[in-house]
Amino acid sequence: MSSQLMSVAGLEAFYGDAQVLFGVDLELHEGEVVGVLGANGAGKSTLMKAITGLLPVAQQSIRLRGEAIGGRAPGEIVRKGVAMVPEGRRLFPSMSVEENLQMGAFAKRPGRWNLDEVYKLFPILKEKRKQPSTSLSGGQQQQVAIGRALMSNPDVLLCDEISLGLAPIVIREIYDSLPDITADGMSVVVVEQDVTLAQQCSERLYCFQEGRVALQGESRQLTRDQISHAYFGI
Repeated sequence: MSSQLMSVAGLEAFYGDAQVLFGVDLELHEGEVVGVLGANGAGKSTLMKAITGLLPVAQQSIRLRGEAIGGRAPGEIVRKGVAMVPEGRRLFPSMSVEENLQMGAFAKRPGRWNLDEVYKLFPILKEKRKQPSTSLSGGQQQQVAIGRALMSNPDVLLCDEISLGLAPIVIREIYDSLPDITADGMSVVVVEQDVTLAQQCSERLYCFQEGRVALQGESRQLTRDQISHAYFGI
C-alpha cells in the first residue's frame, strides 16, 4: 500500500448549532481514488467543506502529510496541495473559459498541470477558450471546473458530485479522464450519489449516513446489499 497522504480523524462539523458530522474517520493514500457515497443530507459535501477550510473544524482532525491543517484558511489549504471541484461547478460567469482556468493557478504550485495539459485532457476547451464559460454545455462547464482545480497542481483533488445533472455519456467522458489525472500520483476523493459510478472509479469506498461513516472497505469487495444498508439504513 502506498503511503498515507491525508487523514481525517474524529472530525466533527457544525452549521451554527446544528451538528452535521459526528466523529468521521477517513484516510487517503498517494495515487489513490476514494469514493464517498451517501444520500442527500448524509454529510458528504460538509466533509468537502471541512477539508477545504470552508467550515471551522478542530485543527488536529485533518492532516496532510502528517501536518494538522484543520480550520486553515481556504487559500492556504490550496497552497498546501488540496483543490476542490465544487458541486454546481461555481465558474466565474463574467470570465472566459481560459480566464476561469487561469484563476486556478493563483497558488503557483509547481507541477504538470498548465493550460496546455488541461487542453490536452479536454480538447474542446481549447476550441472554446475565448468564449464565456456560461456559454458552454453542462459537461463542458464541468471540464472547466476540473481543469481550474488541476491548474493549482494539487496532491489531493476533491470532486463533489461532478456527475450531477449531466447526461450519462457526458458523465462517462468525465470519469474516463480520472486515470490520466491520477497517472502521476495525484490522489482523488470522488463524492457521488451513484453507487455504480463510485464503485467503478474508486479503490476504496466510504458510505455516509446521517453524518457518520456507516460502511468502508475496498470498492470491489463491498456487496450491493452492504452498500444499500449503509446508504439507506434499511
